Amino acid sequence: MSIHATAIIEPGARLHPSVRVGPYAIIESGAHIGPDCIIESCVRIYGATHMGRGNRVGHSAAIGGEPQDLGYRPEAAKPLTIGDHNHFREGVTISHGIKTAQGTRIGNHNFLMAYAHIGHDCIVGDHNIFANTATLGGHVELEDRVFLSGQTAVHQFCRIGALAMISGMTAATQDVPPFVMADGHRARIVGLNLVGLRRNGYTQEQRNLIKAVYRTLFRSGLRRSAALARAEQDYPSPLTRQILRFIESSHRGVISFT
Repeated sequence: MSIHATAIIEPGARLHPSVRVGPYAIIESGAHIGPDCIIESCVRIYGATHMGRGNRVGHSAAIGGEPQDLGYRPEAAKPLTIGDHNHFREGVTISHGIKTAQGTRIGNHNFLMAYAHIGHDCIVGDHNIFANTATLGGHVELEDRVFLSGQTAVHQFCRIGALAMISGMTAATQDVPPFVMADGHRARIVGLNLVGLRRNGYTQEQRNLIKAVYRTLFRSGLRRSAALARAEQDYPSPLTRQILRFIESSHRGVISFT
């Protein structure tokens, strides 16, 4: 274990012997840091944090702190659970949970650029990218391989579907379905995330199917229930079912095309 002489590791914090801790970092009692993690200078890791293998936490990040919720009570605190091989750059802030039993959960291989924020009780999947200052309000659910551009803001309780891409300075106040690009002061679909789909191995046939499903859902002129049934009938496939499940389970409503 490599711990800088100026770092503070409180009694009760559990660090794997392979962990490296930089100058002036603070790791509170109750925190659990897994193998091969790197905690850089001036980081503060709060006691509700459980971190897996191979994570890197950049200078001045605050991980597992109190939620930014006026109704927060310390006795209601729930954990922050982080998976493996995530990279949190300078100034990233992540709140622990408060209102759900599982608390805040972050998966594997996520990359959060400088000053990104994840609010309390969020659920973040795998291989997501947060550009600088991208922000999730509380209770947001982010699926896999989502790209949030700089200064994106996602309203609390919204969901962002897999492989969606949201452009810079966009405000998402409703659910963003899988595979699309969203833009606008209030986010609207502006097309499919074709670059992301190609990079992740989706074939031309699969991309055409996704396009056809969205055309049926949003351009056919049918009522939503009829459009969902038509898409399921005309384009039966796992991709179609993934899109339909996301839309049918929405509580906040789903963004539409411009």
